[in-house]
Amino acid sequence: MKKTIGILAHVDAGKTTFSEQILYHAHALRAPGRVDHKDAFLDIHPLEKARGITIFSDQARFEYGGDTWYWIDTPGHADFSSEMERALSILDYAVLVVSCVEGVQSHTETVWRLLKQYGVPVFLFFNKTDRAGADPDAVLRRARERLSPDILDLRGAFAQDGALSDEAAEVVAAGDEALMDALFSTGYERGAWLASLKRQVKARALFPMMAGSALRGEGVGEFLNMLSLLTDTEYERHAAEPFRARAAKVRFDGQGNRLVYLKITAGTLSAREEIMTPEGPAKVNELRAVNGAKYQQILSASAGDVVAAAGLPEVKPGDLVGAVCEKSRFYAAPLMASRVIFPADIHPTRMLACLRQLEEEEPMLGVSWSEATRSIELQVMGAIQLEIIRELVKERFGIAVDFGPCRVRYLETIAAPAYGIGHYEPLRHYAEVHLRLDPAARGSGISFASECHVDDLTLNWQRLIETHVFEYAHKGALIGAPLTDVKITLLAGRDHLKHTEGGDFREATYRAIRNALMRARGVLLEPVCRFELRAPADAMGRVLGDLSRMRADARPPVLDGEEMLIEGEAPFARLGGYQEELAALSHGRGALAWRLDHYAPCEDAEAVIAERHYNPLADDTPDSVFCSHGAGFTVAWDKVRDFAHLESEATREIRNEKKEDARHEVGHHL
Repeated sequence: MKKTIGILAHVDAGKTTFSEQILYHAHALRAPGRVDHKDAFLDIHPLEKARGITIFSDQARFEYGGDTWYWIDTPGHADFSSEMERALSILDYAVLVVSCVEGVQSHTETVWRLLKQYGVPVFLFFNKTDRAGADPDAVLRRARERLSPDILDLRGAFAQDGALSDEAAEVVAAGDEALMDALFSTGYERGAWLASLKRQVKARALFPMMAGSALRGEGVGEFLNMLSLLTDTEYERHAAEPFRARAAKVRFDGQGNRLVYLKITAGTLSAREEIMTPEGPAKVNELRAVNGAKYQQILSASAGDVVAAAGLPEVKPGDLVGAVCEKSRFYAAPLMASRVIFPADIHPTRMLACLRQLEEEEPMLGVSWSEATRSIELQVMGAIQLEIIRELVKERFGIAVDFGPCRVRYLETIAAPAYGIGHYEPLRHYAEVHLRLDPAARGSGISFASECHVDDLTLNWQRLIETHVFEYAHKGALIGAPLTDVKITLLAGRDHLKHTEGGDFREATYRAIRNALMRARGVLLEPVCRFELRAPADAMGRVLGDLSRMRADARPPVLDGEEMLIEGEAPFARLGGYQEELAALSHGRGALAWRLDHYAPCEDAEAVIAERHYNPLADDTPDSVFCSHGAGFTVAWDKVRDFAHLESEATREIRNEKKEDARHEVGHHL
């Protein structure tokens, strides 16, 4: 049996130390490593050893209990949440480590929500029971309040052979009607209860918990035994099916080879085999079995294996490949952006290429070039991530870069329908596209529909237009922020039998979207975060005043001895810089954590727009290209309707807009 198990935690919960002990107790290591000794098996990169934190998700492969285990270590720092999230998509089970000193943190809740979204069964290990101030019972009460009431306490209640204590057996029976009947008729039977508990764990109905000290190795052996007995998979049943896999991550090795880590969910995969990807067929040049920093070339792998494949240039983290192909989608979203400052003797094209390589490994970086400002910008989760990027660029490419101040990552949408026309007709090219942009529900992203008849434009061209709608991160016209929550409808389109090529519709589609955005009533959206603030109770007055100034929607403080807890929502633009201020006023005893909740119209939109000095005409063009007497010429965005070759809802509505504008102009002069 093959099992893929991931380990997750908030930062400093002792996750890496726990992993070392698991590997040691499974006889995969002769001795457990230590973070402070810089010899942890899964802290592979020099940056991880130097900083003492997990930055990249890495895997160990070992045999235990007659099964093959893939143990996936993930980052605990919030700045690397996207790296952690990508690992969730390939897990069969997860182990969540919680410190018995710090307890359930805001990031713990974030991880828990992601585990629920991905449907991953969870075991919990309450760590650091040996530390002063550790209170496992209090942490358990808090975890049942904030994570799930179905956490099953198996401390001292789970024997080596899987036998349960009376109390634990009753909890298991309460979730299984047949077992409850058996409890009253024939009594407890170990095999039946163990099988039921396994089913309930797999269905996320129960979440087993144990406690101990990873540093001292206490409770780890018992936990590993429980994990072995209560986890199972069925990959053997899918071994004869057509090949299917999910890409977990992309890495470049020391020789510059691009490797895609695949979790095979069905069938087999061989080196030199051609497989289907979302971008079309691609050949696997090499397969590697990876264990920590080492790897071994292999000829084939089968369902349940996690392997590294070379030769899949277009596959991205999260993609499904094989018999079922699908593009990736993740939940983590950076809230900040930062401008890249690089040496003057480095051409922007080279700098972009270097950053694009990092983006292949970390898609959330969202590397973008602004023609308007002639600058490169990255999307980031925080300052620690920027420090790591700086060191990676220096290490890999020998370029010393710096970054401008982190700025809030705004989004843009529209308040009312807007129409756009894009025409692209240099000599021997031709495409025209008419679109309507409608406001969509908040958080829905970009969607596409077509009202264009196939007799007017073939389905092949319409599908190509849809591809172009989604392949590019279209920018709003207010500050150039990413566009969201818009439904884009194809109204009309025209091709030319001789001159139209695929790229022509890309140009026409981009220009039509931009053309509509120039006419639209734009809305600037800002991130709103749920926050958790802890501070000394004697700082309550000052903190509540600060939250009011931030326009936070805060719930009444909850007092716990000399400490208070305040939860609520606030715009990230005001919340993001408060961490240092809170630390100062509380003499280092305050803590602030947050996570993105939603985007909402920005209350300071005018000030933000004025501060950005964005020129929409200097960025993605809203103009069109027409042809006359054998030569192409550019038509400004507000004149395109007068030259359009098609009559549609778009041309009629734009004509009406012009008439309305003319009436307003006459009224103004009168």
